Amino acid sequence: MKLSARDAPGYFRKPDPGKAGLLIYGEDAMRVALKRQEAILALIGPEGEAEMRLARMLASDLRKDPTMLTDAVKAQGFFPGPRVAFVEDANDTVIDPVRVAVEEWRPGDAQIVVTAGALKATSKLRKLFEGHPESYAAGLYNDPMGRAEIEAELKRAGLADPSRDAMEALTDLARGLGPGDFRQTLEKIALYKLGDDSPLGPEEVALMAPASIEAELDDVLHVVAEGRTAEIGSVMARLEAQGVAAVTLVIMATRHFRALHAAASAPGGPDQGIARLRPPVFGPRRDRMLRQARSWGMLKLEQALELLTETDLQLRSAGQRAPAMALVERMMIRLAMLARR
Repeated sequence: MKLSARDAPGYFRKPDPGKAGLLIYGEDAMRVALKRQEAILALIGPEGEAEMRLARMLASDLRKDPTMLTDAVKAQGFFPGPRVAFVEDANDTVIDPVRVAVEEWRPGDAQIVVTAGALKATSKLRKLFEGHPESYAAGLYNDPMGRAEIEAELKRAGLADPSRDAMEALTDLARGLGPGDFRQTLEKIALYKLGDDSPLGPEEVALMAPASIEAELDDVLHVVAEGRTAEIGSVMARLEAQGVAAVTLVIMATRHFRALHAAASAPGGPDQGIARLRPPVFGPRRDRMLRQARSWGMLKLEQALELLTETDLQLRSAGQRAPAMALVERMMIRLAMLARR
């Protein structure tokens, strides 16, 4: 049977121990590994592996010994309790031994868990698990984590009571991080909040969020848009040290100021304009951009876009001799000064 994207997270948290098996597949290996760990933990418990109730095998080993999986499914463990036979990194080359194990499975046997990379709809492995009445198949796609997944990760990390603003900040963070990095960030936040019963706030989320070049780029854009000229030099120095190209900075700045212009010039005003931005912006970043759009106004933003276009053309000119980063820093300072008028 095929698990839908809506039903799969719930099934991973509480898989049916009376079924023969589960196939989890997807392009993101980390996402697949995390969901596989969650499902196996739910099936055999935290002591299952230590009690030798988990038989783990690679698909490459299964190809060499096709009876390995069936033997693991039928074997009786020394310790009582549910068992799992896990096949990692599978594909259609192991369809025959997997099919035998699934078809010969009986209640009381070890449950079969198989993970794979991206599988086409025509995949024999997918067809086996989707078509068998006693097994499930779940495809994981590179979509941002949904609210239900985020809440489940929060509960797992012991962060069950975030404020509304913190939840928005976490949702925004989940859109920019992979599931593994997001889970690590939540564990870091949980350690930070250990012994602190106050609700999690957005400032604490921002403090614990992983630093990145994208975050540094956002920093310089907000510094400029808010007219904080004294901070431009230090942020630009950090970006240059990280190898960010001058042209990249101009492109990112142009994108940011175009978004502000679209919000400021919307018929219903900046509040409605910010809601129509594509891609959408959320949480604290949305509030910050809304304040910037109101502060600048449409006419000043048009002047900013003219300055950005002029600098972009200058950087791409064959006769340009001045250092590229110096030109961009000068442009950033001029923009910040324009913001303060």
